[in-house]
Amino acid sequence: MASASGGSLPLASPAPRAAPPFAPRRRSTLWRRLGQSWQIRIGGTIVALLLLTVATAPYLAVADPAQPNVLARFAGPSRAHPFGTDNLGRDIFSQIVYGSRISLSIGLISVGIAAAAGITLGVLAGFYRRLDSPIMRVIDVLLAFPGLLLAIAIIGALGPSLDNAMIAVGVGGVPQFVRIVRSAVFRVRANEYVDAARAVGVRDARILARYVLPNISSEIIVTATLGIAAAILVAAALSFLGLGAQPPTPEWGAMAFVASSYLDVAPHQAFFPIGAIFVTILGFNFLGDGLRDALDPRLHR
Repeated sequence: MASASGGSLPLASPAPRAAPPFAPRRRSTLWRRLGQSWQIRIGGTIVALLLLTVATAPYLAVADPAQPNVLARFAGPSRAHPFGTDNLGRDIFSQIVYGSRISLSIGLISVGIAAAAGITLGVLAGFYRRLDSPIMRVIDVLLAFPGLLLAIAIIGALGPSLDNAMIAVGVGGVPQFVRIVRSAVFRVRANEYVDAARAVGVRDARILARYVLPNISSEIIVTATLGIAAAILVAAALSFLGLGAQPPTPEWGAMAFVASSYLDVAPHQAFFPIGAIFVTILGFNFLGDGLRDALDPRLHR
């Protein structure tokens, strides 16, 4: 089309296209934040060492963790027994190494139970207003009991064992998942793209799968990471009380329970399992705190 002066009008440049929500630049920024977090570096190193220990337990153990040797009872740390021996002469280092498998299994299975129930109930309570009140009243009842007391009550009904301890710890972790997921769904549900999807007739199941769950994944990841640390601690406390893993299972809490009777004779028997619990919980807490800071968009505007 010609202008009045005989020249041609310049063609309008196309409007710039918006970057996709997970553009490479945003991904690189997220990875940079993750790499710069000292909490993630420390926590990730501890968790990586724990996973390495779990994977190579048969090669790291210097002896059979269940094999007693009455002639070596209460031996202190030495080259043959890096962490010493217990009241039956069993190698404590080997028990710690194999106990890492049990403690990590407790954390993962318990959090899996809590996440499966908590995410489902939290999504239902946050997305459907008519279900919010009845679900949250049940959660309020569970929150009326301290986590350890609730776990003790469940084990009292099911009987003391490692499997029942995992179930009890998992049930105790459900309220935390429900509350966090519910509030996150409230936030996502208020966005315009959810209203637009509903206006064009998109089904609720597709809205939840495509828009809601991906946008609350960071909250779920952080809650699960911190939940593993809490589950390991509660399970160790249950074993210490004689309600979880039973001797001679090399579980750290059960080891500390047995060692409590010999503190004046062999304090190292209690020091190493308690130290393993402390370091493991510290690693998962650091990792969870670092992930929360890195994944929270409100801290990086």
